[in-house]
Amino acid sequence: MSEAATQVQDSGTLNRSAAMASIAMASLLVALKGWAAWSTGSTAMLGSLADTLLDLVASMATLAGVWVAHQPADENHRFGHGKAEALAAMFQVVLIALSAAALGLRSVQQWLTGTRTGEVESGIIVSGIAIAGTLALLAWQRFVIARTRSLAISTDHLHYQSDLLLNLAVIAALALDHYAGFAKADPLFGLGIALWLGWGAWRASQEAIEQLMDREWADEKKERFLKVLARHPELRGVHDLRTRTSGNHDFVQFHVWVDANMTVRQAHDVMDEIEAKIHAEFPGVEILIHPDPEGHVDEEGYAAKDELAS
Repeated sequence: MSEAATQVQDSGTLNRSAAMASIAMASLLVALKGWAAWSTGSTAMLGSLADTLLDLVASMATLAGVWVAHQPADENHRFGHGKAEALAAMFQVVLIALSAAALGLRSVQQWLTGTRTGEVESGIIVSGIAIAGTLALLAWQRFVIARTRSLAISTDHLHYQSDLLLNLAVIAALALDHYAGFAKADPLFGLGIALWLGWGAWRASQEAIEQLMDREWADEKKERFLKVLARHPELRGVHDLRTRTSGNHDFVQFHVWVDANMTVRQAHDVMDEIEAKIHAEFPGVEILIHPDPEGHVDEEGYAAKDELAS
């Protein structure tokens, strides 16, 4: 098995482990928060339960997404299945947005009716357990993201980060309502949680949309790529550079100007050398290079611009 194939296999295993850890944690917390919501009658706790239920569904979608994304390219998907991660991330975004809307509605209703919470100790204990478990899960997700750059796991990570604040807010709401007599604390914190979830959904959607729309690499990454090309003396210029990312798989294609007197064999050897230098800096990237005789341009506008002359 090639080194690139081994890296893909290893990242797939790590991503699946992170998704399964999320499922296990969400399953445990659904049971605990269900009992706590029933015993306290708290809107903030009910919102936390709803969010965790969606965490469970979203983590299942994440597991499916990372599994499909790491399937090898086939006859009908020659560029691989990396965009399955972006689709899984968008599914999570929709669930988060629906959860935020439902929680916001219930918070307003409770504010208007003035309903109070019941016994709060169970809710505080469960929220404390949830915080400890979420911290452990986030640590493992950070480890996986650093090695795989998985969009689906990154979106799941963002969601569980918001859970930390959510559980702290539940504790604060229950304590203020029950011990300080602040009757509006529970719906107020519930509404705040809803707004936080909505903002998180908006932020999480941006990277997924960029991948689905084949957005170019960030300027810093593209500049680093061009520096690698500039180190090759046979290159007289680079134009029509196109980049995109699908899941954790990068793609790049470009035209290069070389000496017009080169033989096909010589030009081919130069392209091989360029690919080797790129792979040393950007492991796993898929490269498509088109050699042109120096000065030859078929493109117009920005595609005809010499990137190395910038």
